[in-house]
This record gives sequence, structure tokens and C-alpha cells, in this order.
Amino acid sequence: MTNTLVDKSRLERHPNYKIMDLNPEELNNELKTWERLRLIDWLCWNDKNGIYDDINSIREFGHILQKDDAIEIIINQIHY
Repeated sequence: MTNTLVDKSRLERHPNYKIMDLNPEELNNELKTWERLRLIDWLCWNDKNGIYDDINSIREFGHILQKDDAIEIIINQIHY
């Protein structure tokens, strides 16, 4: 993420932007400390059209999103 004025104002407005500046290894380590529901909250915030919460995930896929899968999705959304 570049350090533009817009980017800085976003960082100040919402704490979910803070992890976007971490490199993949730092990001992975940080996300491992998060609770599963916090990961899901971040995914729902970042991708409003995604299916991450338990009710919709069970309805669509027949199971809930596991913590390790949520971490992998977040890393992919930020870095790839």
C-alpha cells in the first residue's frame, strides 16, 4: 500500500486497514493471534459480497469457515 494522503486517512478511520501494511509473514503471525470470529468480521468488512459468517457459510457450503482457511483468505486478499 502506498503512503498517500488518502491511505493515511483510511488508516486513521478504521483499524482494519492496519494489517494491510504487514508483509505476508508478519500478517500470518498477526492473524494467528486473532480469534476466529475476528477473522470473519475482517473478511465481512473487506468483502461485503463474500460468504464468511456461519449462517450463510452453512447454507451455501454446508460447513463453517475454519480459522486456518480464514487466515489464508485474508492473506490472499491483501497480498495476491
